[in-house]
Amino acid sequence: GSHGKDTKGIIRVHWFDKVEMFVYTTPEDAEAEHQRLLGWEKEFLNKLELAYQVIDVAAGDLGLSAQRKFDCEAWIPTQGKYRELTSTSNCTEFQTRRLDTRARYEGQVGPVATLNGTLCAMTRTIVAILETHQQADGSVRVPKALQKWLGREVLEPVNA
Repeated sequence: GSHGKDTKGIIRVHWFDKVEMFVYTTPEDAEAEHQRLLGWEKEFLNKLELAYQVIDVAAGDLGLSAQRKFDCEAWIPTQGKYRELTSTSNCTEFQTRRLDTRARYEGQVGPVATLNGTLCAMTRTIVAILETHQQADGSVRVPKALQKWLGREVLEPVNA
């Protein structure tokens, strides 16, 4: 478990905002949809100009509902290690069979596959951006994809 580990600070908060993705699809298309969700996560991290690795989570580490799961972990310089920022799970028909959720395909009623993913856990993403793009003078270079929203290329430190 995680008892006693990362119990304080912005990396391990108990309440945080995130952007979630959900897909309902045919069982036959579930793997392709899983790859599409993973592709969006990788595109997101690339646009933030973060160093990351993709982990194909081992079967023994999967939750009850997931058939396959990918985690994208970004490099956190001050910790000297990669930390999970995004994840996506293919739950196949596990959840929908338990809920008796079905869909009509070309006149036939059939099972539905579900997939989900966290595109962005806000606090960890902010940490990764600040640490990755911090410069020697304490300023932070803003990734190009965020510059139009922040209205600047560099965040300057506040002089105390």
